[in-house]
Amino acid sequence: EYEEKTGRAHRPLSPKQNVRKNLDFEPLSTTALILEDRPANLPAKPAEEAQKHRQQYEEMVVQAKKRELKEAQKRKKQLEERCKLEDSIGNAVLTWNNEILPNWETMWCSRKVRELWWQGIPPSVRGKVWSLAIGNELNITHELYDICLARAKEKWRSLSTGGAEVECEDAGFSAADREASLELIKLDISRTFPNLCIFQKGGPYHDTLHSILGAYTCYRPDVGYVQGMSFIAAVLILNLDTADAFIAFSNLLNKPCQMAFFRVDHGLMLTYFAAFEVFFEENLPKLFAHFKKNNLTPDIYLIDWIFTLYSKSLPLDLACRVWDVFCRDGEEFLFRTALGILKLFEDILTKMDFIHIAQFLTKLPEDLPSEEFFTSIAAIQMQSRNKKWAQVKRMLTFDNR
Repeated sequence: EYEEKTGRAHRPLSPKQNVRKNLDFEPLSTTALILEDRPANLPAKPAEEAQKHRQQYEEMVVQAKKRELKEAQKRKKQLEERCKLEDSIGNAVLTWNNEILPNWETMWCSRKVRELWWQGIPPSVRGKVWSLAIGNELNITHELYDICLARAKEKWRSLSTGGAEVECEDAGFSAADREASLELIKLDISRTFPNLCIFQKGGPYHDTLHSILGAYTCYRPDVGYVQGMSFIAAVLILNLDTADAFIAFSNLLNKPCQMAFFRVDHGLMLTYFAAFEVFFEENLPKLFAHFKKNNLTPDIYLIDWIFTLYSKSLPLDLACRVWDVFCRDGEEFLFRTALGILKLFEDILTKMDFIHIAQFLTKLPEDLPSEEFFTSIAAIQMQSRNKKWAQVKRMLTFDNR
């Protein structure tokens, strides 16, 4: 090509250079260079060496074809599994839409529905199922959300213009407290699922998340905004319309476990930790003893998991599956999930010291296999000496009193 561009004469190939043109095969890669004759200034290959090189090359070609076939089979298997999964999801959507949701009150607790629930709720119906499962004991309406949001916006305007006094129903909470809470919301929104970018400033869900959290601080000034809430609200926003997400969010945080943690009720939190340790020792005695030896208490890793309902600690798709079963089984499943995580990594954790265990559980691996993870959770028995979770917690509550 260079010679053609520069106009130089194209010199004919020497017999040595012409060898590759006479070969009855096409080299698959640079490994074929072992078949080339040596340069003219070196001794020629002995016939035995040339034959050996040809055999080596043919073996390389066979191995390359085997690898290619194996990769093709792997791709085919992955495609078949993906098609099977899509068919399964499609069938599940039809079942949820045509059979379960229209007859929710009579079917939600049936064995068939519970088994289907465990497999994960299809994304297209997930929000509807969550709303029904969480319920609306607080009787919040869309109009109430609009009122709370209007009050939040009024506070934001007042604070941005320097108004220190904001007259509102939540008397007793200073403007400084409210400002701190509202500023914390602004800060936390940018930290919510940062890899998705949809909740960051300028993203499609930034204002929606800001609105729900602001409205909640007006709806429950006694609770206010607490770090971790943004992740819960964000997951709901991804699955529900704004007003419905606010209704589910408010009712979810009103559950005993969430209220105990978000209001930092130390007595109740200790009860939950004690109940968790009962089932920890029952299911994983070896790891429990190792944690005790290293003075690793449940609050070190459980608080973050409970505060965000695993949405910060697990991959989002896996966290949503945890939410699916949490909506079915209630708070017990949050602690069963924690034990499932510990069981899944038991062999690794038993070899670690305090610092490394705390670091590992604070930032779990991002490539958790879904089925293996839920198999681990399924293996956890939430029964201790014939007592279930609620009974153990009630007994410990009385003991603490």
